[in-house]
Amino acid sequence: MLSSGPKRVAAIHDLSGFGRCSLTVILPVLSAMGVQACPVPTAVLSTHTGGLGEVVTRDLTDFIRPCLEHYRQLELSFDAVYSGFLNSEDQIDHCLEFFKAYPDSLIVVDPVMGDHGKAYRTCTKQLQERMSELVAQASLITPNLTEAAILLREDYCYQPLTRSQARSMLAKLSEMGPGMVVITGVQLSTGEIANLGYDRNRNAYWYTPCDQVPASYPGTGDMYASVLVGGLLTGDSLSVAMARATSFLELAVKTTFSYGTDPRYGVMLETALSWLTHKEILKNYKIL
Repeated sequence: MLSSGPKRVAAIHDLSGFGRCSLTVILPVLSAMGVQACPVPTAVLSTHTGGLGEVVTRDLTDFIRPCLEHYRQLELSFDAVYSGFLNSEDQIDHCLEFFKAYPDSLIVVDPVMGDHGKAYRTCTKQLQERMSELVAQASLITPNLTEAAILLREDYCYQPLTRSQARSMLAKLSEMGPGMVVITGVQLSTGEIANLGYDRNRNAYWYTPCDQVPASYPGTGDMYASVLVGGLLTGDSLSVAMARATSFLELAVKTTFSYGTDPRYGVMLETALSWLTHKEILKNYKIL
């Protein structure tokens, strides 16, 4: 198979033209980290769906399978296949075909289904149930706490998690298939906001605390997961990749908050992107 140059990722996500989320942040983040990102769009939207009026959207389910066939004809190889927002149940099947076509790749599933204790309007019960099929094939999953609860078919916990509860949730998610699990944006009983991680091969639990600002921005999960993927592909351990992703996101969010821009417009990625090119050695991770 054709393989040379930078690490290569097939990124199966939606493309929102305005609002700094999904492919519009995934592509520059991975490129800044020296990783080639090849977009496989699941849908095209004029903006993200978080309060910017009536969104113009086009479903691209019928694009994904022919795209894969073309890549097969070209004998392209991918070091990772990374899926995110899916617009229909059929797209689950197409993602599984991509995973099967590249069995030696890092398979990353960001199970985009909801936030703040509720499923997104576009995420049907059937789609929620079938997401576990992707999770079963994944090397790494990156749910937020809402998505973790949906995957485990548990009630969303509105109370801060103890370390014991956090470790239990990570382990149960790993039992669904993935060797690595990261849960983003969790409030711990210590008062910290943190991203949590588990590496089953090492039986190691990690967390990376982060500062919180009084604002919520779209696309932060996409940015975090993309730095995580880029870090793992370029030699980071899971804990170091988590530290890198947390530090970058904290920098980008704090910078954006300092300017007071409309939160619906997303994080000012452009001002922070150069930080990723430095490949700093990071140690802001802790044992969970």
